[in-house]
Amino acid sequence: MSQYVDLGQRTLWNPSNGAARLFLRQAAVFEAELGLPSGFGEMSDDECQIDPAALKRFVEALLEHHLRTNHAVVSALSEGFLATVLVLAERAGIELGRPPEDRIRDASRELSRAMAR
Repeated sequence: MSQYVDLGQRTLWNPSNGAARLFLRQAAVFEAELGLPSGFGEMSDDECQIDPAALKRFVEALLEHHLRTNHAVVSALSEGFLATVLVLAERAGIELGRPPEDRIRDASRELSRAMAR
């Protein structure tokens, strides 16, 4: 069984139940940390809709948060989630005001190949 992360009628990601559950829980953690909604709706009937405007604000704040931190553990904990949301932002056609650093951009491109649609 799997879930669908959609933008309207377009599926951006089709993760397994476990991956979707973990991802959405991490989104909630970063929403609390940043004080912003992520743009990921509730998982309902195996589908999660994305609000692209909220996702853009969230990803840009997440990128800024990542660039500001000098804490190795905080960076390590956030990099995988950041790479994942960058894939979704790209698939949603969201143009970011600031490009991610090379390491995160490369991780996102690699991860994109593993994220089924």
